[in-house]
Amino acid sequence: MGKTNGGSLLENLTLPSTHPTLHIVMLGLDSAGKTTALYRLKFDQYVNTVPTIGFNCEKIRALSGKAKGTQFLVWDVGGQEKLRPLWKSYTRCTDAIVFVVDSVDVERMEEAKMELMRTAKSPDNSQVPILILANKQDLPGARDPKEIEKHLGLHELGTGHLYHVQPACAITGEGLDDGLDILYEMIHKRKKHSKMNRNKNKIPTK
Repeated sequence: MGKTNGGSLLENLTLPSTHPTLHIVMLGLDSAGKTTALYRLKFDQYVNTVPTIGFNCEKIRALSGKAKGTQFLVWDVGGQEKLRPLWKSYTRCTDAIVFVVDSVDVERMEEAKMELMRTAKSPDNSQVPILILANKQDLPGARDPKEIEKHLGLHELGTGHLYHVQPACAITGEGLDDGLDILYEMIHKRKKHSKMNRNKNKIPTK
């Protein structure tokens, strides 16, 4: 079963006001390593996981880089085929999407591409930044970020859609903090851009 971690009232009251909580949805095919990545980020250690039936939800505080001090509320949603129709319920009003890919499993790259594009091209997610976590880079035969970018057809998203492919290993944690930092920067870039567009479209009052 999925579990939630809502946090205590006191914990919520003591959050620094300068760092609002960012909402992140973690998606990807089953066995890509989503839950392993989530708990490596949460506890900074390897946690043996089972396939997610439903979702896991954890608060993660960034400890380094530009994102330092920022709290992320991460929803890790099951990637089995029967659960994928539920993804759109989680991506509504999210600040960013983390899409986890098994860098070794080339046979399922087309399936991963189809699900990613379906999600990214949904009207609700048209400008939502996407971090592609190219997981399992420690294994022989792991494809590098450029190959994964090509396999997933990320150029199809268009120039206005922010994305980044981050090589990572969820078991050791390599690349995860860097990915979180880049995700934070993309979120702020998008918010800044949206604010500029809103100001540009304001009708001047007489």
